[in-house]
Amino acid sequence: MIFLIPALIGFLAFFAWPTVRGVYLSFTEFNLLQPPEWVGLDNYVAIAGDPVFWNSLVVTSEYVVINIGVQTIAALVLAVLLQRFTRSMMVRGVVLLPYLIANVVVALVWFWLADYNLGLINSGLDALGFDRVGFFGNEALAMPTIALINVWRHLGYTTLLIFAGLQAIPRDVYEAAEVDGAGEARTFFGITLPLLRPVLAFVLVITLVGAFQIFDTIAVTTGGGPVDATRAITYYIYERAFGRFDFGYASAMSVILMLILGAVALIQLRVLRANDSDLER
Repeated sequence: MIFLIPALIGFLAFFAWPTVRGVYLSFTEFNLLQPPEWVGLDNYVAIAGDPVFWNSLVVTSEYVVINIGVQTIAALVLAVLLQRFTRSMMVRGVVLLPYLIANVVVALVWFWLADYNLGLINSGLDALGFDRVGFFGNEALAMPTIALINVWRHLGYTTLLIFAGLQAIPRDVYEAAEVDGAGEARTFFGITLPLLRPVLAFVLVITLVGAFQIFDTIAVTTGGGPVDATRAITYYIYERAFGRFDFGYASAMSVILMLILGAVALIQLRVLRANDSDLER
């Protein structure tokens, strides 16, 4: 218990207290210059009629679906390939390398690469005879582009989490499948996926929570544009708090986001039966 005290102090100071204070501020009008003024549910009523808030939820959901879908499938395939063909520490280090680069740096590099006029991607398209593409200036492409940039950055980390889960699957299970004449597809869907379910549940929960908190890439590249096409809920919270100094309203949106994440994570854990492993059967 003595050794837990430093971590407990950090948790109380940087997680528990800010959460409690944020919930309190969500019921107030607060701009940093004056003491919080209690307004009850006024902030939540205003949010219910705020079209920008609802649009930010739609935009965030689009990002989450693209990011989580592509990242999970690609990481699962890559992890299986790593297990089947190589277990080299060097290869795993290369796979993890993008994750070690700061979000802002990744966003700036890809923003330059995909620039409409000077980017290498559009220069390559132009050289091949294709029309240039405004990846960040097109309403339909801006958010998918941001989602795929973050897939590139986080793919290695997700891959190694799944790879670690694959190592926990006993080898004799696969040997028994080979003896029974099971092919690659049947082995993957009948053995690998079911036994990997607890790990996939963990991966999906942490990646989903992280995806809902997308901010850095948007702030560096599009700033919420074009025409609110990339104004995710976290970026909108930031704008209301530090752009308009409406901290009460921003806190109310943060509380709503916390409740959404908690509900989605709980549903994921229940649906995927995260606490139930087929290895125990």
